[in-house]
Amino acid sequence: MSFIGERTPPAAPRPKITVHTLAERKRNGEKITALTAVDYPTARLADEAGTDLLLVGDSLAMTVLGHPDTLSVTMGEMLHHTRAARRGTRHALLVADMPFGSYHTGVDEAVRNAVRFLKEAGAEAVKLEGGKDRADLVERLTRNEIPVVAHIGLTPQSLHRMGGYSVQGRSVPAIDSLLADAAALEGAGAVAIVLEGIPREVAAEISSRSTVPTIGIGAGPDCDGQILVFHDLAQLTFAPSAKFARRFAEAGTLLREAITRYRDEVLGGRFPNDAESYHLPRAVREQMEAQTEPAVEALG
Repeated sequence: MSFIGERTPPAAPRPKITVHTLAERKRNGEKITALTAVDYPTARLADEAGTDLLLVGDSLAMTVLGHPDTLSVTMGEMLHHTRAARRGTRHALLVADMPFGSYHTGVDEAVRNAVRFLKEAGAEAVKLEGGKDRADLVERLTRNEIPVVAHIGLTPQSLHRMGGYSVQGRSVPAIDSLLADAAALEGAGAVAIVLEGIPREVAAEISSRSTVPTIGIGAGPDCDGQILVFHDLAQLTFAPSAKFARRFAEAGTLLREAITRYRDEVLGGRFPNDAESYHLPRAVREQMEAQTEPAVEALG
């Protein structure tokens, strides 16, 4: 029963997502949603839509900066984009990709670079690629209060070693290696593990064995969560999409049509129109007209 004047109670505020939230979701069998966000508007939209984890992914090298792969993006560029995404993020866990070269030349430098992401850019965790060979680094970062999201399977920074972007884990030895990678990274303290480009059955096995959340991209529906590149989701890329990258919107088509209409309106003299223009106050306009009238008469 309701009464006149009765107010609907305000909705409970959304809680801040932390690494502990992700662990709880895993224990409760609740799915985790993740998305890349590399600027303020994208981060704000994804955060307000209720996304759990936002990744400032090094894929911005291709989607935003126009590079052919992820290898060219720098620490400075990643820090810049992480700061922008930070300003748009209130509730989601903000994770920053460590770019190629930022953790490959020594543990001490890797720790310094990871600290910069948290201290200078506002990230709440860092992500790095690699399996058991990265376990010592993950452990060192964890001991230094830096949460780490690991990334195994198809690792784009290993493009040249892998010989391209190919599905991983298709043989028994490769599957065993991935299982060992996941176990080593979990033991080293990783708070989550991204599984990219591996068969569904392998991802399901890793997810069932792991006590930390798995987040899939091209790894089937049995992971604890899913992540997509925002530009793939919204059709803002200029290359064919991967098999797993479902388009949830046709933003590229919409924007191209809008820009074309704008161009046509300008060329046709229809934009801006009078209603879209600013005008002088009537008194000032009359003064201007009075000043120009004598000049016109004199010319006559």
